[in-house]
Amino acid sequence: MEKPGDKPGKRGKRPLKRKPKELRAEPMVFSISDSGAGPVLQALGRGTKAAAKAATRGSGAPGETDDAGETVPLEQSDDPVEDAVRERARQIAARLSLHRPAHGHGARRGAGELVSVRYREGADDIDLDRTLEVLAEKPFPEDEDIIVRERVRRRRSVELVVDVSGSMKGERIRTAAATVGALAAELGNDDVGVIAFWSDVSILLPMGKAFVAQTLLDDLLKLPAKGLTNVGFPLQVAAAELARRPNPEARVLLLSDCVHNAGPDPRGPAAALPRLDVLLDASGEKDEQLGRELAAIGHGRMFTVRDHRQVAPALSQIFRS
Repeated sequence: MEKPGDKPGKRGKRPLKRKPKELRAEPMVFSISDSGAGPVLQALGRGTKAAAKAATRGSGAPGETDDAGETVPLEQSDDPVEDAVRERARQIAARLSLHRPAHGHGARRGAGELVSVRYREGADDIDLDRTLEVLAEKPFPEDEDIIVRERVRRRRSVELVVDVSGSMKGERIRTAAATVGALAAELGNDDVGVIAFWSDVSILLPMGKAFVAQTLLDDLLKLPAKGLTNVGFPLQVAAAELARRPNPEARVLLLSDCVHNAGPDPRGPAAALPRLDVLLDASGEKDEQLGRELAAIGHGRMFTVRDHRQVAPALSQIFRS
């Protein structure tokens, strides 16, 4: 685990675990849409300009691209094993637990702005000056007339970036899907966006759109584990998504093995993010050092998880800071 603000020794100078393949074309940005004959990946454009346009318009609108209209069918499988995988994903999602906000209006206890609010069960720091003002008008106060001081966390913008490349196959990506679904379900009072990536990216949930947990899980499970692992480009797409809705509580959560093997060095895009936390999937091949560097450069934390049971405790610690 890395602490926020830790600096790698020579940022951007250490050779990566694998020599990344130089891409001949800029990565493609996709979204999932319904063609009438079933779900498809709809091309929105190539490169960071297409990502910015897609973020501005919402991922449902085609971008400007030489590949306009390109679609990739997503297979609909009747294989009972696939049904079993989806059911297992739902079960894992139900078991994973982060604490939901204690109060409404998008506020959370913990680190954050110190505010004066009416008394709620569990509060014990009385704002004496404000309470005396109330008592001057109400000599026989109710509990709710007591004013207390609480630290609350305001509504956050969280972009989840999920690795579905060929280096995360089978059960690994299915567990990742369930993990992200459970996390997103627990961020119901925040703005949430979800990006899946391989050598290209798919915007599964544009920032600010309504989130339906099972729809997200199903869309993620439909994506085939394929291609190379281009960690840098989805971080750029995440930055474009977050820029649409400026928020001091913005952050990116990267779920990946961090075995970057295509495209430019991802350490540059990581430095441009407001905060980057890394959940390193260590169930197979991994690049732990790159994961640590990305989190340190992004002023976040890295946690290593080897199976889905370790995810909830890691996420609880990440989102408490």
